[in-house]
Amino acid sequence: LSRFAELGFPTTKHEEWKYTDVKSLTQRHFNPVRSGSAVGLKASDIKSFTLNIPKAHILVCVNGHYSKELSSVGKLPAGVKMGSIADAVKHDAGLVERHLAQYAKHGDDAFTALSTAFLVDGLFVHIPDGVILDTPIHLMFVSTGDGEFVSYPRVLIVAGKSSQAALVESHVHLSAKTYFTNVVVEAALGENAVVELDKVQQDSLEAFHVSSMHVHQQRNSNFISNAITFGGGFVRNNIMAVLDGEGAEATINGLYLGTGSQHIDNHTTIDHAKPHCPSHELYKGILAGKSRGVFNGKIFVRKDAQKTDAKQTNKNLVLSDEASIDTKPQLEIFANDVKCTHGATIGQLDEEALFYLRSRGIGVDKARDILIYAFASDVVNKIKIQEMREELQKILHDRLEQSRVFIKESSTK
Repeated sequence: LSRFAELGFPTTKHEEWKYTDVKSLTQRHFNPVRSGSAVGLKASDIKSFTLNIPKAHILVCVNGHYSKELSSVGKLPAGVKMGSIADAVKHDAGLVERHLAQYAKHGDDAFTALSTAFLVDGLFVHIPDGVILDTPIHLMFVSTGDGEFVSYPRVLIVAGKSSQAALVESHVHLSAKTYFTNVVVEAALGENAVVELDKVQQDSLEAFHVSSMHVHQQRNSNFISNAITFGGGFVRNNIMAVLDGEGAEATINGLYLGTGSQHIDNHTTIDHAKPHCPSHELYKGILAGKSRGVFNGKIFVRKDAQKTDAKQTNKNLVLSDEASIDTKPQLEIFANDVKCTHGATIGQLDEEALFYLRSRGIGVDKARDILIYAFASDVVNKIKIQEMREELQKILHDRLEQSRVFIKESSTK
């Protein structure tokens, strides 16, 4: 907390926050949520948010606190542990202490410092050496209640040597409208571990969402992230992956769809600390209404990280005159035998393609949806769980319908 007071909330004078003003967040008074906020909720209340993931182990946090009653964990292989991070601190103190707050350094970021200061509960997943978990793990964060409140959920994922696991992190809301979620995720991948962590964010359009994911990878590990942002009025997503072992590989993809007055800021950093480490990154944005998007992607190659192969792409569709995007790809290379590429594009729908579809008897709204979905499908189709992928397609269509309303409103004005 002292470090947070020293840092203070960032301003637009900070390079990392140049395009995102936090005044709308700092001028509000958010009350912290105590445990017990899940009282009265039933499994049926959150059934529509399960993303149709078959036979998933479901871990539920309500307003940042683990709910055993709403969670549903099936039979687990020997040694696998998942549940409340507060319980893990009590029963697996040694394991937790080796990893908790070791990758998300509170001295570097004010929001991480704030999260660590108020760390009370969250979710813990441990996959032991050599265990291949066939069933996905769904980490569900539910915001519910009246008034303006804040939650600080924490997630710690520890994947042992040669282990494999697929996880889904989702953020949803019931009755809540204006609230602040400050979530920090730490993932430690052992040698040869394979972890996929997909994120689907469907917060209220009046909510504030700040997320920081810190991934630490050892030799020959493989990490995959597909982050889909639909909700939130003010959104900041930070993803930082450190490839700290030779042969480690990271794939980081994202899709953000902004409507109304949403502000969605994605900051990614891939730190190539050791040689022979490939990384792949694709982020796509679709912006309508008066929404604003920000993308800042940094590839950092250290002096000894020879034979690095890094690719980064950011593409954006701006669908209305009042929507905007600020994109800033970055390369910082201190090695001399590398192959690194990056590119960013900003544009509108292809008029020729739109005309072609309309000439085949397809209405303008349907033609527009087809082109936008084709643009977005690069990221959506990377989701490996078929049922989840199909559910996201439905959500995407609903959001496109909503964005069409904002486009027409903007055109009228």
